[in-house]
Amino acid sequence: MGTINREQIITAAGHVLVLKGGMSSEREISLLSGEAVFAALQRLGFNVSELDVGTDVIADIQRLQPDNVVNMLHGKGGEDGLIQGVLETMNIPYTGSGVLASALAMDKVRSKFIWQRLGLPTADFEILDENTDCAAIIKKYGTVVVKPVSGGSSIGISIVSKAEQLKAQYENAHQFDDEVMLEQYIKGKEFSVGVLFGELLPAIELSTKREFFDYEAKYVDEDTQVKCPPDFEKEVEDRLSNLVMAAYKSLGCSGLARVDVMQNEAGDFFLLEVNTVPGMTSHSFVPMAAREVGMNFDELVLKILSSELDNQ
Repeated sequence: MGTINREQIITAAGHVLVLKGGMSSEREISLLSGEAVFAALQRLGFNVSELDVGTDVIADIQRLQPDNVVNMLHGKGGEDGLIQGVLETMNIPYTGSGVLASALAMDKVRSKFIWQRLGLPTADFEILDENTDCAAIIKKYGTVVVKPVSGGSSIGISIVSKAEQLKAQYENAHQFDDEVMLEQYIKGKEFSVGVLFGELLPAIELSTKREFFDYEAKYVDEDTQVKCPPDFEKEVEDRLSNLVMAAYKSLGCSGLARVDVMQNEAGDFFLLEVNTVPGMTSHSFVPMAAREVGMNFDELVLKILSSELDNQ
């Protein structure tokens, strides 16, 4: 990271505004991501401000008059195309995917429709509602994963294998989103792979003693284990890499994103979801993977911003 290059980026970026917080169920994680990125930009010498986004976001942005925005809003309002549309209307460049890609990636059902149409592997699924025949669902799929259609950080997700549990878990997930879905449960390993402007970061293998990699496993448990990179044969690594890139491109993503994938016991991979504003705390998966290729947190933040400037 040369000094001259960094100074050029700082000059080109002008006044940078970091958006964080927001009003989604992922607010607390967004605050942590935003604070970490804001601190990195301060250390790097940028003219940077931060904004905890509320209902007056348009007036707040107009008051602060940024030249560029770093979007660290996770979940609804920040990752679904809404803030992207606001910034497009205000003609302010921002990091990450655009309006359409953000909206598609946030919606697990619509992204799955695209993957199915393209022949990309993803678990069978159905949309749940209050009239769903729970007994028929369990008979058809056995064990299922109940999820809010739009959401992240594994909030509102549960694994269900009994019909009498399904309605209760539907109602739990419905607290976090108007639409709820189920996926056929895949027993196996979970992987998370960061993509930065079409370049793959090393894959991360996740393991937990819990049923799945839920909110507590991600952010609370001390015994959650991650392996980066996983112990892959070249052919398996290539299959995963090709699938991740295909998922990223299929939704029209740009900038930084993270693709989550399951591998069943037979070794087959299945797409779970794409996160267009992945966590950026010092303990998040993307910074962890970047460290594996010799890129510290500040260098990662600099690369994200400089690459966005290059693509303006």
